[in-house]
Amino acid sequence: MAYSTLLFDLADGIATITINRPDKLNALNATVIGELDDAAGRVEREPEIRGVLLTGAGPKAFVAGADIGEIGGQGASDGQTRALRGQRMMRRFERCGKPVVAAVNGFALGGGCELAMACHLRVASATAKFGQPEVKLGIGPGYGGTVRLPRLVGRGRALELLLTGAMIDAQEAWRIGLVNRVVPADRLMAEATALLRTILENGPLAVRACLELVDSGLDMGLDQALGLEAGWFGVLSATADMREGTRAFLDKRKPVFTGT
Repeated sequence: MAYSTLLFDLADGIATITINRPDKLNALNATVIGELDDAAGRVEREPEIRGVLLTGAGPKAFVAGADIGEIGGQGASDGQTRALRGQRMMRRFERCGKPVVAAVNGFALGGGCELAMACHLRVASATAKFGQPEVKLGIGPGYGGTVRLPRLVGRGRALELLLTGAMIDAQEAWRIGLVNRVVPADRLMAEATALLRTILENGPLAVRACLELVDSGLDMGLDQALGLEAGWFGVLSATADMREGTRAFLDKRKPVFTGT
């Protein structure tokens, strides 16, 4: 499909998806959410896409939040439907089986922070700002903020951010574990791309397994999660990639993985 709010570029196995509403600070309206959902489907389906960089257009914002003009007049049913659509889209990225790296280039507030948290890794510009300010509008997070934030930074820190609506800078986000790296603004895309390429040098089936195991295992008991890991270990042991990886290690050469 042709996108009106996104830029979608595929090169060397990496899909770069840019939310392209800089005049609105890349706010998430219904069109953006629908187009991101479609893009997530492409990532799932298309084998030539091996990883994703997700960012926002312009220097000011990754995503500054939801489109307040849209949500201001919603009722209970509209609000729940909007939340479920946004959650579904973000969950598709989270469960796509391919590494998704957020390159956070400015404000990541409300739905923007939630979108960044749904990505597997987050690289932040030194000028980035994060927060869940929904309570300041008399509403709560709708796209997973109360679910993913405590999983990333712990219950106490998450509650402080959620209940105060405070905004934090990139260094504080790194200190509490919300982002993986903080880099100079002019190096953001280069550093995020380098991180993703490092991941893509590894066996794609093994990468997919790690994503699945962490996603599923966090909500399981210890023994059940260990059993799931053992099952994946067995499955991967029967792959051509495992044979190639171990052989390349013994031969002291770089492996050539095929995803089989």
